[in-house]
Amino acid sequence: MLDKVRERVPEYRPRLVEAAGLPEAGVLVPVTCVDNEPEIILTLRSNSLSTHSGEVALPGGRRDPGDVDLSYTALREAHEEIGLLPDLVEVVGPLGSLVSRFGIKVTPYVGIVPDVFDLRPNESEIQEVFRVPVSFFLGDNREMTHRIDYEGRSWYVPSYRYEGFKIWGLTALILVDLMNVAFDARIPLRTPSKDAIPIKEQ
Repeated sequence: MLDKVRERVPEYRPRLVEAAGLPEAGVLVPVTCVDNEPEIILTLRSNSLSTHSGEVALPGGRRDPGDVDLSYTALREAHEEIGLLPDLVEVVGPLGSLVSRFGIKVTPYVGIVPDVFDLRPNESEIQEVFRVPVSFFLGDNREMTHRIDYEGRSWYVPSYRYEGFKIWGLTALILVDLMNVAFDARIPLRTPSKDAIPIKEQ
């Protein structure tokens, strides 16, 4: 199934967000494979952080002035947060950019990583690192749906709970984008849901 990631993500033409003047961030969507079962590596952020504390997130962070591009930012931050060496990551391409509720333009990069690497979470930033099988998202095992209003449009984003971890908001939106692009999941994001709970993630 990783072949689908390698084939389809580079061909994807992600939507562009016009956000001139906003600070930027790059995040890594680490995809690995164990016993022919692709998995996504996610983090639980420390409760002591000033933003997104105690939330599930993808490795990543703000672009530093010395970063050559946002792909470099994503790799640098992943190394700092979970000890993933940039040389171990096969970056296959970006997904669509988003603007967070903190006014930061976030660009995700999909990267294929080894099933085993020297995992060293930064305890000041990361409380836990865990993996979720791609099949879990492909089954659209949502706990609820959140409505995110942005630029005059509404997005109906799944919120998942996997082994006690709540995966929602921007992280869930990025993962749904990957599922739809690489694995033909066809998870709808624009279909109204009567039970959707409005949130201001973006």
